[in-house]
Amino acid sequence: MRRRKYEEFEADNGTMVHYARHENGGGYVERHATVDPAAYVGDTTYVDRGATIGAGAHIHSGAWIDAGATVHADAVIGSGVHVGRGAVIGRGARIGARSKIGASAHVWDGVRIDVDETIPAGAVVRRSSTRRHAA
Repeated sequence: MRRRKYEEFEADNGTMVHYARHENGGGYVERHATVDPAAYVGDTTYVDRGATIGAGAHIHSGAWIDAGATVHADAVIGSGVHVGRGAVIGRGARIGARSKIGASAHVWDGVRIDVDETIPAGAVVRRSSTRRHAA
């Protein structure tokens, strides 16, 4: 079966949004997002307009990187994670599966967030969470 190279959707405001498949992983990247070629964007992942993904970042399938969010180099984003609008994930940070990172939240470099965690909008996370760690 042949895999589509892009998808188009109509946004709530009626404009068309164009997502192309990322060469490394096959996830969908909106044409105004910036994703380093060395980043991995898993199949069924969406990277929205204005988002930035750094070199060596690994975003597992089913994640959604919202508009204007930044995932720095070597960060790992688990399956089904939502990174909110304008949020920043630091270098080497690890976000566990199914976690929600609120809009404009900031997860510092090297921090680990557990599975199924919710980080509120605008929060600054300087230390790893203390439950189990998985991404």
